[in-house]
Amino acid sequence: QVLLAESGGGSVQAGGSLRLSCTASGRIPSNYAMGWFRQAPGKEREFVAGISWTGGSISYADVVKGRFTISRDTAENTVYLQMNSLKLEDTALYFCAASNVGWARGNWGQGTQVTVSS
Repeated sequence: QVLLAESGGGSVQAGGSLRLSCTASGRIPSNYAMGWFRQAPGKEREFVAGISWTGGSISYADVVKGRFTISRDTAENTVYLQMNSLKLEDTALYFCAASNVGWARGNWGQGTQVTVSS
């Protein structure tokens, strides 16, 4: 089982930047994908960005394209989410996930809070 720990959340003013990190315990198999999701109060969890562990495939939600960048460091077993030009609506609890059988059946971290203020 892959255990995930997120970090890097915090409070930032609109227009600012944050970088989230998600470090996995142990080696991540090459057929896994890693993803970032978020959940705002009163809303459903939504996909933000995903990357195959081999790095060959990357995808983003339309609402973050051009502002967020997902990357991974295989040597550190870590996936990152660089968030630039943050908006008030980016405020949410951000989760990291790892899976090779679909996100719903994957491994999830506990989340890290991102709060964007005006």
